[in-house]
Amino acid sequence: MISIFAQSWWLDATCDAASDWDVALTLKGDTVTGAWPYLRSERYGLSLMRNPRLTPYLGPQVFFPPDIAAGRRDSYEYEVCEQLASILPDADLWRLSLPPGFRQAGLLRRAGLKLSVQQSFLLPLQASEETLFGNFKESLRRNLRAAEKEFLIVEDSSALDKLYEFQKNILDEKRVRQAYTLGQMQRLMTACQDHRSGTLWLAYEGNKLQAAVWNVWDSHRSYYLMGGKSPQCDNYRAMSALLWHCIRQAKERGNEYFDFEGSMDGGVERFFRSFSGRRELYLVLQRDGHWLWKLARLLRFR
Repeated sequence: MISIFAQSWWLDATCDAASDWDVALTLKGDTVTGAWPYLRSERYGLSLMRNPRLTPYLGPQVFFPPDIAAGRRDSYEYEVCEQLASILPDADLWRLSLPPGFRQAGLLRRAGLKLSVQQSFLLPLQASEETLFGNFKESLRRNLRAAEKEFLIVEDSSALDKLYEFQKNILDEKRVRQAYTLGQMQRLMTACQDHRSGTLWLAYEGNKLQAAVWNVWDSHRSYYLMGGKSPQCDNYRAMSALLWHCIRQAKERGNEYFDFEGSMDGGVERFFRSFSGRRELYLVLQRDGHWLWKLARLLRFR
């Protein structure tokens, strides 16, 4: 099973050109045992290894033999990832966010990379819809009951400009530059639609758009890729309703988990935590000590 973020069509859509990304492969005979797609680019005369834009996770994919013993899985994963890491090209600067569940931290540290952690929240979808709802925090359940009477939820992947505008308003207030353009978002949405792996859900109160959520999925997981709400929307009921809608859609598709993608922001974390998902840490690989990069960052924020 290959994550949506490691699919060739996703990488074609999120990189500037299909030739920008590549993949390291390990084989045993004619069988592929592991794959690590990557984007290596150049900036300020330095080589960078980082996630493509709009790609929250990207890292090694290990393909286990169907008859592997449970006690052998960790060793097998280690061996494959060690081989993959050894054939990845080096770079002056690294910032790679690996998928949740990858735990082979030791071999990456020994490769000279710094490790930090981020967090996500994963909601298992095996329980019934009634059980999932019952496990939500009481305040969230109240909001969702109220939201049923307030909002109409519609699907409209052509409304990305509204989501982009919502996000830009928030980032402008924080004096943070948008990391991608509307055109880049539209290119990825077209690819998602072509592969039936993503869409945009909108919450309307009357004729006023209150919030939008971009949901993507593969055969295993459904992901909250991004979202935003109108500056005139002063509560999270619309976002709550949209996420609950995405969770129910994921359950209907047979996805095993809904991944909120997490946040280290306290307010966002509390909101996600109200859905009673499981906190999951994921690794971020870093190397950013080059003096030229430090100078470029200093000049950028002056």
